[in-house]
Order: sequence, then structure tokens, then C-alpha cells
Amino acid sequence: MGPRWLVPGVEGVLLLALVVTTPTRQSDQSPHRRTLVILLLGLVSATTLVSLILLAHFLLQGSKAGGEPLIFAGGVLGATNILIFGIWFWELDRGGPGRRAHDGRESPDFLFPQMSEPRLAAGWRPRFVDYLYTSYTNAAAFSPTDTLPLTAMAKLLMAIQSFIALVTLLLVVSRAVNVLG
Repeated sequence: MGPRWLVPGVEGVLLLALVVTTPTRQSDQSPHRRTLVILLLGLVSATTLVSLILLAHFLLQGSKAGGEPLIFAGGVLGATNILIFGIWFWELDRGGPGRRAHDGRESPDFLFPQMSEPRLAAGWRPRFVDYLYTSYTNAAAFSPTDTLPLTAMAKLLMAIQSFIALVTLLLVVSRAVNVLG
């Protein structure tokens, strides 16, 4: 399937670029920077999808992969899935971090529990870790948990993330059962 380091290496470089450009910026977001972030995010998402397709092809064609490389591949895909969608959610909600920092008056794409009872969390605003946690719980439960998607795009992204997590888990578990059996 080519060099073992290629896909994880590309994903790692692109994720590093996203982490550097995305969670730290607040109100000084230029349109060019947002476009760059969205393009990088799309590229990382496509790379992850290719990784999942390659893993599925590799396993369904009767690979003789041992448990350790399979667990590693599944772990990399799972962690990348959580990070990518955490950044997607961060970029999507209310037009992105720049627009949220300026006015915050746009309708939210996600309903966090703190937004349901503002008197219990006065002045609370979602931060990157809240979106990352939403991504983690969505991938782990294969559905939204405490944070609800309110828009069609948020629902679609959460469904795609759950599908990727479920397929990754099914591929790794089914191969592990086959190896043990």
C-alpha cells in the first residue's frame, strides 16, 4: 500500500497546520486565513477518508496484518477523526471563531447544555475544548450526547463523523476477531 508513513505523515503535517492556525485566533480573522483553514481542513478530511478506504480495502482483501499494526491504524484514524471534526465544529458554529468573537448574535449551530440554563453559567461561551469534547463524545457514542446539532450542516457533519467512527471500529474489531479465531 505504499510507504507506511505517507498517509499518517500527511495527516500529521496538515493537522499541525490546522492546530496552529485554528484554535488560537479570535477576532482578527482575515477572509484569506479562514479560506486557508477550510481548505486545509478539507484536505485533512479527504486524507482521512482515503486512509479509511485503504484500511477497508486492505482488510477486505484478506490481509495478513497482525493485531498491533491494525490497532495502530485504527487508533490513528480514531484520533484524527476526533481532531478533524472538533475543528470542523469550531469553524462551523456561528460562522467561525472570528464572527463569534465579534458579535455572537448569530444563531448557533450547536446547543451546549450551558446555553439551556444561562443563569447557571453566566457569561459562558464555547471554547475549542468544548467542540473537541463534542467531537469525542459523538465519535464514542456514534451520536450526539449532551450537545445537540441545530442546523442541517451540523447534523450532516455529526452523522459523517459517527459513520467514520463506526466503520473504523467495525473494521478493526472484525479483523481482531478473525486474528484471534
